[in-house]
Formats: sequence, C-alpha cells, structure tokens
Amino acid sequence: MRRLTPFALLLSFIASVTIGASVERPNIIFIFADDWGYGDLGIHDSTFCQTPRLDQMAAEGTDFQNFTVNHSVCSPSRTAVMTGQFPARHFVHRHFASVESHISANMVDWLDPQASMLPRMLRDAGYATAHFGKWHLSNTHVPDAPLPDAYGYDEYDAFNLPGNAALQMAPAATAPRAIDFIRRHQNQPFFINVWLHETHTPHYPLPEYLAQFENLKEQQQVYAAVVAEGDAGVGRILDTLQELGLDDNTLVIFSSDNGPEWTGAAAQKTTQDNSTGPGLGTYYSVGETSQFKGRKRSLYAGGIRVPFIARWPGQIPAGRIDRESVLTAVDLLPTFLEVAGVPLPGDYQPDGVSAVPALRGRSFQRAKPIFWEYAGARNHPIVWPHLGIRDGNWKLLLNEELGRAELYQLSEDWTEQHDVAAAHPEVVKRLTEELRKWKNSLPTTPPASCFSATRQTARN
Repeated sequence: MRRLTPFALLLSFIASVTIGASVERPNIIFIFADDWGYGDLGIHDSTFCQTPRLDQMAAEGTDFQNFTVNHSVCSPSRTAVMTGQFPARHFVHRHFASVESHISANMVDWLDPQASMLPRMLRDAGYATAHFGKWHLSNTHVPDAPLPDAYGYDEYDAFNLPGNAALQMAPAATAPRAIDFIRRHQNQPFFINVWLHETHTPHYPLPEYLAQFENLKEQQQVYAAVVAEGDAGVGRILDTLQELGLDDNTLVIFSSDNGPEWTGAAAQKTTQDNSTGPGLGTYYSVGETSQFKGRKRSLYAGGIRVPFIARWPGQIPAGRIDRESVLTAVDLLPTFLEVAGVPLPGDYQPDGVSAVPALRGRSFQRAKPIFWEYAGARNHPIVWPHLGIRDGNWKLLLNEELGRAELYQLSEDWTEQHDVAAAHPEVVKRLTEELRKWKNSLPTTPPASCFSATRQTARN
C-alpha cells in the first residue's frame, strides 16, 4: 500500500467500525479519461476504435449524449469536477505547467486545497476516498505544490504530481490500484477518482493491443490500441464489482476531460513527458469527435461535449440514450452528494445542480446557465472563442477582442453547424450581458497561499 498515512489508516479503521457492512450509501467511482473524444466509442460510431466494455456499460446503464465539461483543456476541466464550480472562479484558466506559464495566464500555481472539495465532503461523511491516475491540479514543474491528500483523499497514487520522478505512478497502474482499493474497502462506502491516462500523449500502446489492430493504418492502429487498453481497464473494474457483489450498490460514471487532441502530418511521432516518460506523440492522436466541429482547446462541441455513461444497476435505466438532459461537469459534485445522502455545506455556493432526476430516467431541465472561458489563441479558426454560454437551447460563443460572436440553437442544430447570430441579435445581446455579469461576479484576487515560492525566480 502506498501513500496511506497513519492518520488516514486510523480514519479508515474508524469508518469501518462505525459503518460496518452497511450498503445503504452507494459507492461512487468516477472514471475520467484524458483527451478521449465523443466519437471514440463503438456506441458513438467510431470508424476504427473498438470499446466492447464501455459499450456494455452503456447497455447496462444510460448514455447521456448532451454532457459537456467546463473547459476545453485538462486542469480547469478537472477543477470543475473537484469543486462543483466553474474553474475561472479558482483562477485556473489553462492547464498547469510552469510557473512562467501561470504568470502569463494570470492563474494560480495549484488548485486551492482549502476550497470546498468533493472528496473532502464525502470523506467527512464517512466515505473512504481515493484518487488513482492523472492528477494535474498542479504540475511536476512546481515542486512545492500540495499533494492529493491535502484535498480530501485517504489514499492516492498518481502521475502529473508536483515533485520528482520518484513520486510519479506508472499510468498503466491506474486500474489495478483502483481494483486493489475496492477489494480493501468493500465493506464500507467508498469514492474513487480513476483518472485514466488514455488517450493523452505520450502514447504507450501495448503489443497485445497493437496486434489486435494490425489491419489498420499506423496512426489508427496506435490510437485504437490505446483506446482498447483504457476500455479493458474499465472492464476490469466492472468485473471486480460483480465478483464482490458490489454491482447494485455502486454508481460508475465514465467521461473525458475534453475533446481529442489535434494531429496532422506535421505532428511529432515521439514526445517526452517529465511525469510519465518518453512515448509516441500527437501524430497518433487521431481521436474522433463524431459529427462535431472543434477538438481540444475549442469551445465548439468537439472540444467540450464528451462521453458520459452512467451505470448503477436497479437505479439507472439500462440501455437508455438520453439526448434531452443537459448535464455539465460542475453538476457532478451536487449529484454525487445527493446520491450519497450528504447535504451541501451551508456556506458553499454551487455552480452546478444535482442531476439525480436525469440519472433515474426522469425529466430534467437545467435552470442555471453554463459558462465557459478559454484563455488561449486569439485568432484561430476553431479556438477563437474565449467565452461561451449555454442558456436553455441557446449557445453563444464570443470573443470581444475580435468583435466576433456566433449563436447556435441547439435543439435544432445539435452539431453547431449554422450560426444564427445575425437572425437573433436580441439573443446575442442578452447572452453577452449574461457573460459580462458572470465575469464581473468572479473573484478578482487569487488566494496568496496558491503561489509557489519559485515565483520570484520566475519573474527575474
């Protein structure tokens, strides 16, 4: 067992004595893939990937096809899940990288561990909590950032952690570590983040999966092998739940942090990551967005609409496709807390709403708008939008610096092909004002405790 502190061991023992073998509170497993496109599933008509275990998971649960994350890159997308609040509220505007990069983006050096946090709320309610896989709520470039146990986890093992290479878990260990935790905590309620490496670069395709797709061209072969490994890991987790008799008392969700990475003939075939080591590069990142335009870093649907499969036998309808319920990542915290029977803290201001009615197959209408912010390229044909809002069936993409706006009526144009801004100037005006009001509501001063001691050197 790694990274389980004596204090965490004591808490785990107390919880097991107090709760015993109670199964009234369900276990929750949140599987978050990395750069896994909406179209990288068999059930979403992938042209070359095979995902039999995820397809089976959807057949045993519900495929929510109108789910979006709250950013188009990794760290802010994950911040939304952890806090139930839009990442801009926490000064997480781009992925965590070097301190110099954070300074240029006006962001903190790590997510504030003192903020209201999903794993801490569940741990305080008696859940055993764990995080396995990618972290990236700081970065290896920031040596003095807090580790995951500061955020409410009893146990963790991860890569993209702050600190040296000795701290970094091998990506392939993610599913096995989660399975080990399940076996050790099967008699008490548990919450596990399983944050897969697939399909982020570097790619590490295994020979057994490469052989399975040897009929494909090189790029597709590598990518399909990587997807197949992630799919198999999900399957092993589901098999463990069935073996232990935990199926009916475990909510499992699979999703992705953003759309697929960009690729092309000029992309690199190899790359180096200071957390996970050398491997294959973005030349092999040929993930699919189905019919959506945009990819990672874009606020178009291809960058933020991602897979979302929920399975909980006897509680979530099996074999259902839900394209009507509008769900988003900040909804996960209030949803998980309601599932666990844990009230929201009185001083907590959620940006999300509980989607439990949608999970149970009932009508669900999200009353709150969804906001997006992207602080990246200024004038790119796909990543030009810096702000976005969805309110009801309207979605506005905006870049005030460029004086550019696009408006989509999503109930009639789900794939965002027809800009109707010129035909509905009153809607553009109203949603633009909503975006400005939202921006003005955000904090203006980041917490001083979220800056690295290396900032002074970086400025010099």
